[in-house]
Amino acid sequence: MQRISSRLIEQFGERWATLLNRLRDDPKIAQLMSTRIGEYLRSHPFVALTLLLFSAMAALPVGVFLTFAIVTIVMSAVGFVFFEVLLLFVGGLALLSVLGGIAFFAVLASVVINAFFITIPSLLRQKYPHLTKRGVNHEKASEGETSGSKEM
Repeated sequence: MQRISSRLIEQFGERWATLLNRLRDDPKIAQLMSTRIGEYLRSHPFVALTLLLFSAMAALPVGVFLTFAIVTIVMSAVGFVFFEVLLLFVGGLALLSVLGGIAFFAVLASVVINAFFITIPSLLRQKYPHLTKRGVNHEKASEGETSGSKEM
């Protein structure tokens, strides 16, 4: 069971490394990461994850709002100017409240993901110390201590 889980963890790590290398080699991403914003995001991964979650989840509401805005502009050209301004204002407030909620959720999800990112590896190191380099060194050291005490 432990061999299967360690093999799955190793395969997942290899796939993750392949994906990250493919993203790093992309010229558009390399160009973005060489800017001041890219350097800032590289040094602040929590902010980068929050920004990624926010932008991914904000795409649909922004698209719906832009569609709503285009439709209302066409209708206002027909003659309902005052009513449409009211609708755009209400739509803008709705968008503002949705984006505020998404921003809160993105920060909360980033906190949870980072908590998992910190706790899961330490739990795995405690449960499976033989899978880490430190665990192998500690086992060799403890074997040396026990063999030395048996000789005396």
